[in-house]
Amino acid sequence: MIEKKQAKSTAPVAETCVLVGLLTGYTTREELDEYLDELAFLATTASADTRRIFTQALDKPDTRTFIGSGKLAEIKEYVEEQGIDMVIFDDELNPRQLRNIEAEMPEVKILDRPNLILDIFAQRARTAHAKTQVELAQYQYLLPRLTNMWTHLQKQKGGIGMKGPGEKEIETDRRIIRDRIAKLKRDLGQIDKQMATQRSNRGALVRVALVGYTNVGKSTLMTLLSKSDVFAENKLFATLDTTVRKVVLQNLPFLLSDTVGFIRKLPHQLIESFKSTLDETRESDLLIHVIDVSHPQFEDHLAVVNATLAEIGSADAPTLLLFNKIDQLEEDALVGLTRAEQIAGIRERYERNGVQTAFISAHTKEGLDELRELLYERVKEIHMKRYPYNNFLF
Repeated sequence: MIEKKQAKSTAPVAETCVLVGLLTGYTTREELDEYLDELAFLATTASADTRRIFTQALDKPDTRTFIGSGKLAEIKEYVEEQGIDMVIFDDELNPRQLRNIEAEMPEVKILDRPNLILDIFAQRARTAHAKTQVELAQYQYLLPRLTNMWTHLQKQKGGIGMKGPGEKEIETDRRIIRDRIAKLKRDLGQIDKQMATQRSNRGALVRVALVGYTNVGKSTLMTLLSKSDVFAENKLFATLDTTVRKVVLQNLPFLLSDTVGFIRKLPHQLIESFKSTLDETRESDLLIHVIDVSHPQFEDHLAVVNATLAEIGSADAPTLLLFNKIDQLEEDALVGLTRAEQIAGIRERYERNGVQTAFISAHTKEGLDELRELLYERVKEIHMKRYPYNNFLF
C-alpha cells in the first residue's frame, strides 16, 4: 500500500525570539516586568514566538553592549543552542550598541522596541496615508543606523591603496534615503491638505475623538456608539487610520473619531509622522480618554497618553475619562474592596480634580446607557454654546 504524501503547510512559520530588559535605578522590578509583558505582547502582535526573557541589573546602560559583555555572552549561548531567530531589546539601542551586539551575534536579527513597533505599524498599514507615514518613520529611524548595513564594504586595513568603497557606498545610500524622506514628506503634505479639506467639509457638527492606550477597547466602543462595523482585534495597534462616524444620540448628531492607540516608548519618528493623523484629536471639541481599568498599570497608561497628548498640543482639551472593562475588575483580596468600592474610589480620586468620569464594559454593555446620556449632555452643552440659534432643537 502506497502512503499518500501529506500536503505541505503554506502557513508561515513564526519566528522565535528572546526578550531583553534592563533594570536600572530609575525602574522597579514590577515596572520592568510590566514593560517586558508588554514587549511580549508586541512580539506576539508581530507574529513572533517568545521563548525566554533575559533581564540585567545595571546602574545605567552599558555604553558598548547595553547589557554588559557577560549577559550578552549568556544570551548568545542560549540563542545559538536553541536556534533563536531574533533578540528584541525593550529599550532603544544607539547605533554603536547595535553594531557591537550584531558583531557578537551576526546570524541573529537584533531589534529594539522602537524597531519592533515600526515593524508592527508597517504590517498594519492599509491605506496610502498610513503606509506613507510608516515608511517615513522607518527611514528616519534607519538613517543614523545605516552603517550597520554596509559592514561587508568597510575597509579592512589602513594605508595607501587599501581604501575600500564602504564609506562611498554608505554616503550614496544616505543620499538615497534623504531624497526618499524628502519625497515622503512632500507626499504627506499633499495628503494632509486633502484630509484638511475633507474635515472642513463635514459641516458644523460637534467633533468627539476617542483616545487612549493601545488595546483598551476604543474600536469596540466606536462600534457600539456608531452602530457600524469598525475593525477591532485583541492585538496592539489594530487601528492605524483614523475612522470617523456620524453618531446620533436622541436628536443630536455629532462626529466620533477613533485614532491610533498610544504606548510606552513610542518612537519619536512615529509621533512626528502620525501628527497629521492625530489632527482629528487636536481639532476635536471633546476627547474621550478610554482606559482599561482592569489593567494593574492603568494609571501609568493614562500618564503615557497624557504625555503624548501634550506633545501634539491637546493637553488642555475638554476630556471625559472613560474607564472600560469594569467586568474584568476583581475583588481586591489585599484590602477587601468590592468592585463597586474600587470604582467609587477611582471616581472620587479623579473627580476631586474636576475631571468627569464614566465606567463601562464595552463587552457586556454595562454602563453604556449612562455613557450615552452623559455624552449627550456634554455634546449638547458644546453645541448650545457654539450655535445658540439652534437651541430650539433642545
